[in-house]
Amino acid sequence: MTDAPAALREAHHADVSGGWLRPAVFGAMDGLVTNIALIAGVGGGGVSSHSIVLTGTAGLVAGAISMGLGEYTSVRSANEQVAAEVAKERRELERHPEAEARELADAWVARGLPRDLATQVAEAVRRDPEEALRVHVREELGVDPDDQPSPWAAATSSFLFFSLGALIPLLPYLFGATELWLALAVGGLGLFAAGAIVARFTKRPWWTGGLRQLLLGAAAAGATYLIGTLIGVQGGL
Repeated sequence: MTDAPAALREAHHADVSGGWLRPAVFGAMDGLVTNIALIAGVGGGGVSSHSIVLTGTAGLVAGAISMGLGEYTSVRSANEQVAAEVAKERRELERHPEAEARELADAWVARGLPRDLATQVAEAVRRDPEEALRVHVREELGVDPDDQPSPWAAATSSFLFFSLGALIPLLPYLFGATELWLALAVGGLGLFAAGAIVARFTKRPWWTGGLRQLLLGAAAAGATYLIGTLIGVQGGL
């Protein structure tokens, strides 16, 4: 017995509109890179292990709150903009239904449908005001008005995954280590692992995703370590 075609199987596509994956990925990567670079900078300046833990913890808390609030505001604002455009389209459908039906038919003709068929379908859609609204919004705005991302899901994902990412380079210090290189190495492993995990969602080779994130984080850490060394020497730290 052969497998059913993908189009006939339920949920054969990943959920790309739930609003959690992008902020989770962004939060984890930002938490890792931010705290790795922050630890490298203050560590390069020659501060004590206690100061590094204090700095990294402050960076974790401040960054997580900032990321959560930023994601909530961003997604909420985008949803409100979509809602405003949907309301505008609803008014146009109520005031000029014939013109809107012609506009929809013209869009389908431009995609290759015969004029007669496009007109018939547009007229059929027009008979159901709510379905007409959904179709027009999808065609004209490129969004589904019934499937918008949740600002709370985005904020929570961003907050939690930033915190998790920022915690990783702090772990050696929290367990009693005092060597900067060990914290950076653990952070580098975290970057590689995070990149590899994300690659599984995007169907990319795991090693390329991991290596890309490792190189980006290393560049940030190298820059801040150099700055910390220069300022630490000049400031007599």
